[in-house]
Amino acid sequence: MKIAKALRHAAQRSSCRNELWRRLREPGWVICITVLVNLSACSEQGKTVSAPATTPSLTVETVTPRMQVLARQVNASGAIAAWEEIAVGVEVSGLRVTEVSVEVGDTVRRGDVLVRLDARTLRAKAAQSEAALAQAQANAAVAAKRAKRTRELATQHFISQQDADQAEAEAINAEAQLRTVRSALEAARVELDFTEVRSPQDGVVSARSVHPGQVAGATGELLRLIRDRRLEWRAELAEADLTRVTPGMLIRLAGPDGATVEGRVRQVSPALNERRRTGLIYADLPQPGPLRAGMFTSGVIVLGNEQGLVIPFDAVVRRDGRAYAYVVDDQNRARERLIQTAVTAGTYVHVREGLRADERVVARGGGFLGDGDLVRVTTPKSRGGGQAISSSAAR
Repeated sequence: MKIAKALRHAAQRSSCRNELWRRLREPGWVICITVLVNLSACSEQGKTVSAPATTPSLTVETVTPRMQVLARQVNASGAIAAWEEIAVGVEVSGLRVTEVSVEVGDTVRRGDVLVRLDARTLRAKAAQSEAALAQAQANAAVAAKRAKRTRELATQHFISQQDADQAEAEAINAEAQLRTVRSALEAARVELDFTEVRSPQDGVVSARSVHPGQVAGATGELLRLIRDRRLEWRAELAEADLTRVTPGMLIRLAGPDGATVEGRVRQVSPALNERRRTGLIYADLPQPGPLRAGMFTSGVIVLGNEQGLVIPFDAVVRRDGRAYAYVVDDQNRARERLIQTAVTAGTYVHVREGLRADERVVARGGGFLGDGDLVRVTTPKSRGGGQAISSSAAR
């Protein structure tokens, strides 16, 4: 009996389990169980996230932004060019070059002989003109005397008035012929003088394309001069920057040897390039130093001075083309702050927007922090970089 009773109880339990499994496999029960499991997981995850971190993630030093005097400036790039370049040629063609007196880089004065041409033909032409002048002078003198005698004879009625007028006309014609020959001689002398090509201005020879023995043409270029050795910087600026620049402003260029070359803005282009929306500024370089015409260099145009907040260069974190700084709040948590930077002054950066003068900024290591991280703040060590930046240092 006991064995039969135990068998009946076992059969009933098995039937209950099968019925429960059948019901759990229905769609409604599956959805409910899935929702309950997800809610339980989210509840556990929420409990984990909501637990605030109590261990500082990093030990940092903080600095306070400072008001400093900074130089407002515009960065630009441009070419070094001659202030005025003079092309030297010949004024008589078909003559052979006999001598070239200068080389590239030579300094010349106005009137110095640069090139000599074969002058034998023009010298003979001038001699012919001198002989023709002597003949014309003699003819003019004879004609003048004849006209004078005929006027006297006509007054005494020894000859007709017609003969007197004829003699007067011959004298006038001889005088005109004399002036013509004199002009021809003067032209021949000028051409002869053109066989010596002289420097039109003070300057330095920048290019030479002539050699002894070649035949010079009237349209050919023999030499190029940089007038007065003056160079200028031609920088292209965007329209927003171009409107801020005025003549007389100081510029500073970086030389190829690392030296700084200073100059002054001479002229600002009155028109912009319609396609690029840019304009040129022209700056004189009184002492170009190592700079040469044809070089391309970068520089700054100093607009003036202004007061601004600065923070150490290492305090700026750059990501995705933007600048950030980390500010430590009262709970010693680092808060990411988007900032707008301007001039880099040595080891400091000018911050235009995003910070206040009374905030604590992480001095370095901000790239290892995240927004809201708990940090341990230490007292910053005294460094020479904490000195105020003068306007000259800012530039």
